Amino acid sequence: MAAAVTTAKVTGIHHWNDKLFSFTTEREPGFRFESGHFVMVGLKVNGKPLLRAYSIASPNYAEELEFFSIKVENGPLTSRLQHIEEGDEVLISMKPVGTLVLCDVRPGRNLYLFATGTGLAPFLSIIRDPFAYEQFEKVVLVHCVRRVCDLAYHDFLTKELPDDEYLGELIREQFLYYPTVTREPYEHSGRITTLIESGKLESDLGLPQLDPAKDRAMICGSIPFLKDMTALLDARGFEASPNQGEAGDYVIERAFVG
Repeated sequence: MAAAVTTAKVTGIHHWNDKLFSFTTEREPGFRFESGHFVMVGLKVNGKPLLRAYSIASPNYAEELEFFSIKVENGPLTSRLQHIEEGDEVLISMKPVGTLVLCDVRPGRNLYLFATGTGLAPFLSIIRDPFAYEQFEKVVLVHCVRRVCDLAYHDFLTKELPDDEYLGELIREQFLYYPTVTREPYEHSGRITTLIESGKLESDLGLPQLDPAKDRAMICGSIPFLKDMTALLDARGFEASPNQGEAGDYVIERAFVG
């Protein structure tokens, strides 16, 4: 394992609230990944590496790597990781992998990125990949959380990204962001599956109803959410990517599914 894992210096940390934080690290010059990939990230605990899978939130051309994490009070890793500071070192595996990649989605009209909680992470990379905007007319990010304060990256997505020096024009013309909250009053409320079943999601976005002939989806979040979303899409005639490297109407990160 030692040969496949490197150490990287932490270059920045942001605590969104009591449950969520993100951090950036140095990136090895030869490190390559596809938007949507994940790596193993962790710390040495009692002299041994303690690692867990983290999707890479930064775009694949960024000089740094960014990760988005929950804080688990008694979690073996996150109870420690949430206390890292700038200048500390973390462990990162050198082999990025994953099934949540654009090449496994068939070409189509609109690409929906459905996320709950920290499932947002891989999509933060994908929405900054020019390839996504070459393949689809619209890229729609739907992010569901429990509390308004859990809408991490909200200001970045609504204020900074549209003014990005390189992607700004594409973002303004083709990107749509739909945040929804389940346990507090908010502009949009309800679970993603409920919003789709009622037709409210597409109506609010001003888009046609989800159509397997034209629309594509990528899904990342809790295991119950993944199961509910795959059941919903299957019932509507969408076909999942059968295996890595084989395109489908939608993809999920298989590594996170029990």
